[in-house]
Amino acid sequence: MKYEKGTFGYWWTEIKGNDGIEGQHFDGSIDCYNSGITSLKGSPESVEGDFRCYRIGITSLKGAPKIVGEEFDCSKNQLASLEGAPETVGEVFDCSNNQLTSLKGAPKTVDNTFDCSNNQLTSLKGAPKSVGGNFYCGDNQLTSLEGAPKTVEGEFRCVDNQLTSLEGAPKTVGDYFDCGYNNLQSLKGGPTTVGDGYNCSHNNLKSLEGFPKSLEGDFKYNNNKNKLLKYEYQIRKENPDIEILNEDHLFQLMYEKTKDPKYLPQDINDLFVI
Repeated sequence: MKYEKGTFGYWWTEIKGNDGIEGQHFDGSIDCYNSGITSLKGSPESVEGDFRCYRIGITSLKGAPKIVGEEFDCSKNQLASLEGAPETVGEVFDCSNNQLTSLKGAPKTVDNTFDCSNNQLTSLKGAPKSVGGNFYCGDNQLTSLEGAPKTVEGEFRCVDNQLTSLEGAPKTVGDYFDCGYNNLQSLKGGPTTVGDGYNCSHNNLKSLEGFPKSLEGDFKYNNNKNKLLKYEYQIRKENPDIEILNEDHLFQLMYEKTKDPKYLPQDINDLFVI
């Protein structure tokens, strides 16, 4: 079969001298970087290993494999849509650094990391329903986390967006949860279980309502506009093993020095103006 110049099929058969693999299974990995292709037409139906088509200037994923056993990397292109993306990815799906305004067309299941950071997303609708590793959606224009997976086994990072609420966030995050550099006023709607650390620094928090019921690791809320000592005191009293990092006041220094909740004041409101 003859392919037009600039397609995957032309590069694979005419430039590389291989037999055509359109609609077939390829038992290996394919790296299209620096190939000069502008279209994925002629790609295999499925790939056992990786399929990398990053930084080649494509504007569409039409023609991409439907199943990728390991990593699918289409980052640093000019994609405005994920229509045509693989339906199943065994390891990593990386669509970061594009011009995406929607996740419609994203795979339903990603067994490891899903990275859609550095785009123009205002919503996570269309995101995978299941992510077995990390979920990165930072540096977008998100005003809501609606559409995010309910469970993320690894990290969930939504830093540098325009979030005013955590409604829609995963209920369970297996590793680190980072919602720093947004416009949050509370943690309401955030995850109830976090496996390793929680960062909500650089927001406009007026309350720590929504603090997770289960948290392993430290809790950071530096550089918020409002001092939240009343809420911090309650959290420390109920969760004495959690390390809370807030560089703005002496209350932190006292606790860091002793590491013992018995040294906390009995009535925080007598000591600080909230």
